[in-house]
Amino acid sequence: MQETTLCLSFGHHLPYSMSDSNTTDFTNPSTFILLGIPGLEGAHVWISIPFCTMYIIAILGNFTILFIVKMDPSLHGPMYYFLCMLAVTDLVLSTSIMPKTLSIFWFNSREIDFSACLIQMYFIHCFSTMESGIFLAMAFDRYVAICDPLRHSTILTNPVVAKIGLAVVLRGGLLVLPHPFLVRQWPYCRTNIIPHTYCEHIAVVKLACADIRISSYYSLSVAFLVTGVDVFFIAVSYTKILRAIFCLPTKDDAQLKTFGTCISHLCVILAFYIPGLFSFLTHRFGHNVPLHFHILIANVYLLVPPMLNPIIYGVRTKQIRDRLLQLLTHKGT
Repeated sequence: MQETTLCLSFGHHLPYSMSDSNTTDFTNPSTFILLGIPGLEGAHVWISIPFCTMYIIAILGNFTILFIVKMDPSLHGPMYYFLCMLAVTDLVLSTSIMPKTLSIFWFNSREIDFSACLIQMYFIHCFSTMESGIFLAMAFDRYVAICDPLRHSTILTNPVVAKIGLAVVLRGGLLVLPHPFLVRQWPYCRTNIIPHTYCEHIAVVKLACADIRISSYYSLSVAFLVTGVDVFFIAVSYTKILRAIFCLPTKDDAQLKTFGTCISHLCVILAFYIPGLFSFLTHRFGHNVPLHFHILIANVYLLVPPMLNPIIYGVRTKQIRDRLLQLLTHKGT
């Protein structure tokens, strides 16, 4: 084993001990090596504690939401269907990265099969796109419920909700589908070392010794198209909701609670979009951002929303909170 310094296209020099075979020319490696968080290897075990805690909360919280909605027929409505879609998306999104990330932190298990890397990449970007679409659908549901409550049941019928759900799934699945196919066709003759905790698309693509502009431009276009459209309509929806609340002549407790709920929803939405955009843009333009900080943010972006969504959208919802307390009380007796 010899100490070799790799100069990757991120603009960072990463010391890593490996055999000579990792630096010799090869085409399409059978495995990639995930470094975890370069520069913070000594703190991997400590970093794993909050990561694991957030993951456990996300798993328990989202499964609880799914269980409560399934068991209570009174919750079988548009808002709760969208909430269940969000819970499933969060479960897949967090599970796509955390088991492998924790195995790197705990057992130094850094290898990942080339095909498994592509599958992980697809799931991460596909379900991130779906989550954005679900946030938009939930914002529309809240807009209709608050600004036009008398028509809510006629506008958002079960067939309409099903069509919205299908559109969200198809949009995420189809827009991200070219990513793994493009990545698979590139030759990899430099290195198979990925300075990350998971197979992020551009982190893998930058290892290719080929012209990757088509892949980079496509991912950039998809990211800005999806984020731009969704954020615009989410902002319009919540602006109209807040304006409707403030325009009411009297302010009672219910209106103040609605206002507080909208603000908490916006905070969760921002917690999803801001770190996500930061991570996406840093890969392309943020060469002066420390690599370990970028990777931490990239993990937070996929862990914090799945942890917060069941709390903000679920526990703060009176019907779900009452049903949860009823189940806990019944079990306690």
